[in-house]
Amino acid sequence: MIHPTAVIDPGAQLGQEVHIGPYSVIGAHVVLKDRVKIGAHSVVEGHTVIDEETQVYHFVSLGQAPQDLHYAGEPTRLEIGKRCLIREYASLHVGTVAGGGITRVGNDCMLMCYVHVAHDCQLGDRIIMANGATLAGHVEIGDMANIGGLTAVHQFVRIGRNAFIGGASAISMDVVPFAMAAGNRASITGVNVIGMRRSGFSEEVIKAVRKAHRLIFQSNLRLEPAIEEVNRQFSDVSQVQLVVKFLQSSTRGICR
Repeated sequence: MIHPTAVIDPGAQLGQEVHIGPYSVIGAHVVLKDRVKIGAHSVVEGHTVIDEETQVYHFVSLGQAPQDLHYAGEPTRLEIGKRCLIREYASLHVGTVAGGGITRVGNDCMLMCYVHVAHDCQLGDRIIMANGATLAGHVEIGDMANIGGLTAVHQFVRIGRNAFIGGASAISMDVVPFAMAAGNRASITGVNVIGMRRSGFSEEVIKAVRKAHRLIFQSNLRLEPAIEEVNRQFSDVSQVQLVVKFLQSSTRGICR
């Protein structure tokens, strides 16, 4: 259903059973795939693709120009996956040429009210961002991470899969997979055991991750010797090796 007050550019591509609410605006380069729902008073512009069954609620802004002084109108993109929920007053911007040109949100994500996803961010699948959580440019978030309300994430920060960030935190350094972090500036508070269990990880894997975290974050070892010891003890545990790879590839430094 398309409400008669909606403004839809003739160049927009609409799939089957698309719903567009009152007073919404759909731009010329927008692609809405099957069963996408756009709530009242929302604006979808730029080169934006929204995949099947995603629901966009009222007063949402998608695909606007990035808040980057170097942006000069290039045809960069915003891509949103399947079955996402994007709640009221959220804002997601297209990418920049320097950042790769695409802001991407994976499948089955829930972005609550007033969430902001800046240019060139890369979000995996099944991510939850609570009310008012804010990502600066170029942030990467792994699958099934959970970002608490009113949290601010610095540009270029990476947050690993299944991480849990407490509400009202300030994240200025990378957060390793499976960790819990909170505070301003944030520090690691433990392993996200509940999140790992909900994701189906075995107790054996959870135990290995917890031991690895203790070596990295709670022992007296410096980071490089700690990584060596973790590799020695857990070379055959892929989830621990994911943490090691994340640590070794950090450019901003690690939240500890």
